[in-house]
Amino acid sequence: MRWRLCGYNGVMRLILTHENADFDAVASQMAAYKLFPGATPLLSRRINRNVEQFLTLYWDAFAFMRPADWKRQRVESVILVDTQTLNSVRGLVRQPQVCVIDHHAARDPTLLDREENWVFQLEEVGATTTLLVEKLQAAGLSLTAEEATLLLLGIYEDTGSLTYDTTTARDGFAAAWLLEQGALLAVVRRFLNVPLTVAQRLLFDRLQMAARWVEIRGQSLVVAAAEAPAEFDDEISSVVHRLRDVLSPAGLFVLVQLRDDVQLVARSTSDEVDVSVVATELGGGGHSRAAAAMVTGTQLAAVQGRILELLPRAVKPMATVAEIMSYGVQTVRPEMTVAEAARLMQRFGYEGYPVVDPQTERLVGLLTRRAVDRAISHKLGRLPVSRIMKAGEVTVRSSDSVDRLQQLMLAEDWGQVPVVDGAETAVSRRLIGVVTRTDLLNFLFKPAAETAEPDMRQLLAESLSPAQWGLVLAVSEMAAGHNTPVYFVGGLVRDILLDKSPTDMDMVVEGDAIELVRRLRDSYGGDIHTHTRFGTGKWFVPPPVWRTMARRAAEEDQVEQAELSDEDFPPSVDFVTARTEFYSEPSALPEVRQGSIKLDLHRRDFTINTLAVRLDGAHLGELLDFYNGRRDLEEGIIRVLHSLSFIDDPTRILRAVRLEQRLGFTIETRTAELMVSALLMLDRVTGDRIRHEIELAFREADPVPAMARLAELDVMSHIHPRLTWPVETAAAFKRVSGLLEDPVWQAVIAGESRAFLYFALWMVSHSQEVQEEVMDRLRVRKSTREDVRACNRVLAILDELPLTARPSQVEAALRPFRPRVLLVARAVVGDSVKGEYAERYYREWRLVKTAVTGNDLREMGLKPGPQYTILLDRLLAARLDGEVSSEEEESWLLAELLKQSTLHKLS
Repeated sequence: MRWRLCGYNGVMRLILTHENADFDAVASQMAAYKLFPGATPLLSRRINRNVEQFLTLYWDAFAFMRPADWKRQRVESVILVDTQTLNSVRGLVRQPQVCVIDHHAARDPTLLDREENWVFQLEEVGATTTLLVEKLQAAGLSLTAEEATLLLLGIYEDTGSLTYDTTTARDGFAAAWLLEQGALLAVVRRFLNVPLTVAQRLLFDRLQMAARWVEIRGQSLVVAAAEAPAEFDDEISSVVHRLRDVLSPAGLFVLVQLRDDVQLVARSTSDEVDVSVVATELGGGGHSRAAAAMVTGTQLAAVQGRILELLPRAVKPMATVAEIMSYGVQTVRPEMTVAEAARLMQRFGYEGYPVVDPQTERLVGLLTRRAVDRAISHKLGRLPVSRIMKAGEVTVRSSDSVDRLQQLMLAEDWGQVPVVDGAETAVSRRLIGVVTRTDLLNFLFKPAAETAEPDMRQLLAESLSPAQWGLVLAVSEMAAGHNTPVYFVGGLVRDILLDKSPTDMDMVVEGDAIELVRRLRDSYGGDIHTHTRFGTGKWFVPPPVWRTMARRAAEEDQVEQAELSDEDFPPSVDFVTARTEFYSEPSALPEVRQGSIKLDLHRRDFTINTLAVRLDGAHLGELLDFYNGRRDLEEGIIRVLHSLSFIDDPTRILRAVRLEQRLGFTIETRTAELMVSALLMLDRVTGDRIRHEIELAFREADPVPAMARLAELDVMSHIHPRLTWPVETAAAFKRVSGLLEDPVWQAVIAGESRAFLYFALWMVSHSQEVQEEVMDRLRVRKSTREDVRACNRVLAILDELPLTARPSQVEAALRPFRPRVLLVARAVVGDSVKGEYAERYYREWRLVKTAVTGNDLREMGLKPGPQYTILLDRLLAARLDGEVSSEEEESWLLAELLKQSTLHKLS
């Protein structure tokens, strides 16, 4: 919503809020009045006691009007703050103009479109006051100390003094500005901690006595119901806050009978408990940590029973170790030396290793990097690791709660806890993974995403073809049956989130990829190729199997199956074992080992390529984002994953540019700095690896932006000091793209890549000396070299042809060259006369044939030899130049040529 929609329009306007108004509500009314002085801030009939006490002391500092003082007037416009419900007011017209300013999501999303006279500013910050403070700042308005104090009370009360999880940075900035304006913290402390009245104390005692504890999914909740004392007229929220402090539940639901109505006030102290779910069902609202509802015309018992039914919906499923662990685990033997363990840690970056006795296959301890480093510093590298490890057998199961893991880490001081599969029996205590202290901290304290989590299951179903989606479902079922996590990783996930069609279906398996692909082959058919060394398997899926998968998808989605042809099916699907890698020296190819999905993602290049979607069983659609890839995707940023990434593999410099230009993103500032500092490392990369990256750039829909950016970043000169990107080359790239829209020229590269065309156009813009040196550096294939040289010759020939060249001259000159060479020359010379020569040669003149053939000459008694070529070329030239136009004329010319030849011989 644009703020001007709330502007004053000359009619009577009220500023209203909800009943039982708290500091956020009243402060928002005051701020709205500062922005719109022509409006009237009309207080609610019921105000929280601490707010009432504040207003009693500071009434003269504000322009509030009490309901008793309101004189009926025609009200055509309302500013509604901290609520989305408009209560009746005397004089309010039937369909007023309403401007809603609130820090909650839409209570009823249909309201946004249904109410024509309503406009909304709904932004999920900690307090509505924050939104209005930002407008005060933007308007350049100043505040008195009393006004700043009221606004600060509004922010602090609704954010728990900036400690609730709903607090945002915007709330903090707003609070800081209010302090600059003179807000009085001593007054804020006083009115946020008001003692209970006698009646509130009596209600508190009743509620404490009636408190009922309920355990749901590992969360301890309290439901407390009591009748209010006679003539109770105090606010209930202070009582609820005091009860929450005393009982410390994860969620507190307080019910108070007020004559014929029941007031619900709910508070949560856990991310796993969303009290607004219950309040909304009862006709109220709020947010996950604080909510309320008034249920009219009912009794406590009925409402309490309804709440007990709703509680399971308010509690998220318990987080388990399986959600944060890494599958697959590398172990060491007790007898391994400290020096060997140190080399392993340095190579693969592990902070610790479980120590397993190879005889018993039992866990006997944990080896930490700290212990190894200390031993190495004391020159104890020859000691066995059993002498320095933490001895013991501390494990968790994948089904254990995260809470249990946290307690175990605190009790045992193990920073990495192995995860076992099964029950307590020795046979079943097989190590299946590891969970680290970092995993736990990331889970507990990782900031909430600024945007809603995407429904990846639905996005997959919509983005993949029916056959591909059916195959995902089949893989999901098979993998779940054998406890094997499977993922889509990187580009496919990135493209789906960007609403682009995925280009491949490679799957990463956390475990044995070869075993999984064998099971799929045995169950559904097809053929497989496997590479044990790399842990990869390719499943060749025949069309009948793809059709089975398409039927499965149609049944799953309950839709009619579409007609499909064999061309709709990809020939194969690749399965790769999750792995980790180590670069023994800069620019070298990495050493690879089997690893977890987390390690597999950790080895990747850019954050936007580290996103993964889990596919097996009940996990289908779970999005993994360890490195904030989705944030960078939404912000359009290419950010490198590690500071040494370009040193490890300098070809990532070219990859970053290609991704930036393809997606329309921007290379993040620090990433650009790291790229520039690593340019010298390109000299240590083999030419074929650089050439591969350049060819990938040529395969982009428009390679020009990527090539221009490589030149801008000085990448080209680090491939070869005299390699450039001339303006005319960019123009030639554009021309060849245009030419390839013509079916005649398009046929030149049928079944081939355009990469040669762009490479040759790039090369011929340089001297032949530079061309040869660059092709040497990039280890260009022999056929490519020969055709680039041929391009130079064609361009020289076209340059030498006279402007009035006959068709036969052009045909004879261009006949020896391959079509793709001619296409490059055509793009270079453009629409000049020479370009017209190349165009007409390829479209017309090369297709002209003589009526007379070599067989005809043989039947005429001529002995085969060079004379055949001379005669046929002369006849073809005559055809091309219009000397003859029929078979009879050609036969006459042949007779003349033979007569001249005979006379020449006789003479």
